[in-house]
Amino acid sequence: MNLSLAEQVAQMVVVRASGYLFDHQIRYPVWEPPSAQLQHWLQDLGVGGVLLVDGSAVEITARTQQLQSWAKFPLLLAADIEEGVGQRFAGATWFPPPMTIGTLAATDVKKAVDAAKQMGAITAQEALAIGLNWILAPVVDVNNNPDNPVINVRSFGETEGTVSQLASAFIRGCQSYPVLTTAKHFPGHGDTAIDSHLELPTIPHCDQRLHQLELLPFQAAISTGVDAVMSAHLLIAAWDDQRPATLSRSILTGQLRQNLGFEGLIVTDALVMGAIANQYSPEEAPVLAIEAGADIILMPVDPEVAIRSVCDAVVSGRISPERIRASVQRIWKAKAKVYPGWNTKHPGLFPPEIEKRSFSGLSQRLSSQSAQTVVSHLVRETLKIGGTIPLERSSQTHTPPLRNLVIVDDLLNCPFLGNHTPAIAGPAEWGYQLQLIDSKEQLVQESLSSEGGLTLLQLFIRGNPFRGSEGLTEVAENRLKNLLKTGQLQALVIYGSPYALDRFRLQIPPDLPYVFSFGQMPSAQAVVLKTLFGLSTTRR
Repeated sequence: MNLSLAEQVAQMVVVRASGYLFDHQIRYPVWEPPSAQLQHWLQDLGVGGVLLVDGSAVEITARTQQLQSWAKFPLLLAADIEEGVGQRFAGATWFPPPMTIGTLAATDVKKAVDAAKQMGAITAQEALAIGLNWILAPVVDVNNNPDNPVINVRSFGETEGTVSQLASAFIRGCQSYPVLTTAKHFPGHGDTAIDSHLELPTIPHCDQRLHQLELLPFQAAISTGVDAVMSAHLLIAAWDDQRPATLSRSILTGQLRQNLGFEGLIVTDALVMGAIANQYSPEEAPVLAIEAGADIILMPVDPEVAIRSVCDAVVSGRISPERIRASVQRIWKAKAKVYPGWNTKHPGLFPPEIEKRSFSGLSQRLSSQSAQTVVSHLVRETLKIGGTIPLERSSQTHTPPLRNLVIVDDLLNCPFLGNHTPAIAGPAEWGYQLQLIDSKEQLVQESLSSEGGLTLLQLFIRGNPFRGSEGLTEVAENRLKNLLKTGQLQALVIYGSPYALDRFRLQIPPDLPYVFSFGQMPSAQAVVLKTLFGLSTTRR
C-alpha cells in the first residue's frame, strides 16, 4: 500500500458538504465547509468521501463533477436517500417513506416485495445519473415503538419479518447498478423514544431479545449482500454498559464482524450527533470508533483533528498500522465496485468512469413516467380513508370564507410545500384561504380570524431527525379540538405518521371526512386531495 499513514486515515473519513455550488448558499455552516476548505480536505489530505445534502438534481450533477476534480483519489459520494433521490435533490423521483411498502405487505407480500425492489432499482439508477455512488439506505430498524421520534416511517415496518423481506428486496433492486448500499442503524434504533441526534438513547433489552428481533433484518441484509452497515448511537447495556454501539468493540467487532460474519464496510453514524458529540471530544471519538471496528468515520466534528488524532494513536501504538490497512483495503474494495476501471495499485489514477456527465437527457434519466407511476400506485394503494367523501368543491365566495389550515413541524424546512404544491394550490383554486402554522405556533399567512369559516385541516406530521413530532402533535391536537368545539372542521388530512392518524382518529366524529397518506411530497398531496374532493377513484 503506497499511501502515507495520514492518507490512509483520510480515506477513512467522509465529510458532509452542501450540494450547492456556491458558499453563500450553504444552509448549515457548522457542518458544511466552504469550498476552499472542502477542496483542501479532498485535494491535499485525500479525504475518502463526501455526504451531500441540498440542491437540485442538476446542481448535484455539477457538484459531484467538481468534487471529483478536486479529489486526490476517487471519492465515495453518498446521500441519505431512503425515499429516493428526489427526497434530497429536487427533480428526481421522491417515493413515499418505506413504511408505505410495509403497509402494502400486510395485504400483498409479493406486491410489496416487487415495489421495494423497484424502489431500490430506481433509486440506484437515478443516483448514478447525478454522480452519487453510495446510497445510505435501507433503514433496517424495526419500528416497534410508536413513540420513536427519529425512525418512525423511515422503517419498513413493525415486525422483523416485514423489515427483513422488504429491506432485502430494496438491496436486490440496487444491485443491478454499481452503487453501494447501507443497512442502518446497527444493532437497531427502532425501539427508542429518544432522538440520538440530540442525546444518547438506551436499549434495555436482553441478549436473547436482541438476537430474536433487532438483529434479524441485519442478518437478512448481510445475506443479501449489503455493502455497508451503519452503526447506531445507542447504549445497549446487555452488550456494553459503558460505551454506545458506535464506540463499542464488543458490538461492532464482536457482534457485527464476528457473530454475524459481516465482511463489508462498517460506517459510523454522524459523529457530530449529540449522542456522541455531547460526551466525547473531537479527538477521542474517531479513535474510539476505529478501535471499536469502524472502517469509515462519518462527519467527524473536525476532520483534520480526526485524522491527526488517529495518526497519533497509531504512532503511539494504541492502534496498529494493520488495523488501518485492513479498513483501507475494505474501502478500496468498495471503490473498485463503483469504479470498475480503477487501479488500486495506482490509486491516484482516476478510472475512465469519472468523466463529465452530459446535462442533456438528464430529465429523461430522472423522474421517468414509469417511476412516477410506481410512486402514484404506492400512494393510492396505501391511503387510509374515512367519513363521508368526496367533499363538494366550490370556487364561489363563502361567508365566512373557507380556510385551508396547514400545520407543519418547521416552516423554515419544508421542501414539500410551496405556492405551487397541491396542498396549497388546490384548495386556493377551490376558494380556500390559506393559514400556515408550525410547531412553535408561528403564523406565516392568515387571511382569516380563528373564527373563520369551515376549515380543511392538513397536518404534515412524522418523526424527523433533530425535530421529532411531539411539539407538532400538541399544536395540531389543540387546533383540532378547537375546530371540533366550534363546529368548523370540514375535513382532516394527515401526511406522514400512521401513529398520528391513530391518535387523531379517536377524537373525530365517524362521519367526518379524512384521508391519510404516508407520503408528504407533492405527488402524494395530489393523490390525497383528488381523493378527498372526488377527482379520482382510489381503494379504501
